[in-house]
Amino acid sequence: MFIDAIQVKVRDGQVANRPVYAAIGVTLDGHKDVLGLWMGAGGEGAKFWMSVLVDLKNRGLRDVFFLVCDGLKGLPDVVANVWPQTIVQTCIVHLIRNTFRLVSRQDWDALKRDVKAIYTAPNPDAALGALDELDTKWGKKYAAVIRLWRNAWNEFVPFLDYDVEIRRVICSTNAIESLNARYRRAVRARGHFPTEQAAMKCLYLVTRSLDPTGTGRARWTMRWKPVLNAFAITFSDRWPAAESY
Repeated sequence: MFIDAIQVKVRDGQVANRPVYAAIGVTLDGHKDVLGLWMGAGGEGAKFWMSVLVDLKNRGLRDVFFLVCDGLKGLPDVVANVWPQTIVQTCIVHLIRNTFRLVSRQDWDALKRDVKAIYTAPNPDAALGALDELDTKWGKKYAAVIRLWRNAWNEFVPFLDYDVEIRRVICSTNAIESLNARYRRAVRARGHFPTEQAAMKCLYLVTRSLDPTGTGRARWTMRWKPVLNAFAITFSDRWPAAESY
């Protein structure tokens, strides 16, 4: 499952940005589905995310191998209460982008090589060693970068335990970015919305209009076949019999 947010402008007394969270899931046969849209107030915590995950579980989502998100506070804390075996993975691409926002452009090339050693490490121990080297080399100049990586470490490191095919799909929220791009295009065209309901109706209609011919779904499914094979081996104890899904 992939969860990400977009911002919409809603006029509630005055025009203000409101986050709308979208979740997509990839089924065991490689089909991608939009699981839901939820509007927040900003700064959502554990209570909000518990209600979202319980809603999904009550609608029949029995198990999740990986939940990929980026900086959604409170979400990693409640996942284990709903799906105890689910692994929460932070988006590596967003982590790298945030890293270079804190770094002077003149140091980008040098730092790029040192950061790459962390997220391409063969295992978590090697990644931690690369982070310690980054701290030794750049810690005095860019203490905020080291703090960024250490604070995200528990949600960063899980993907290093898995096959390269699995790493490719869980290292970022790119799987949901194409959907968010369509949402943003529709939101920009309308400027702001008079009510929350109007905003959600717009996004719902965009969702219903996606891939009318089904060709995008077919390409997606074929692209995910190697990943599904890796999942079937890695999670064989949780992979249901063919007739049950």
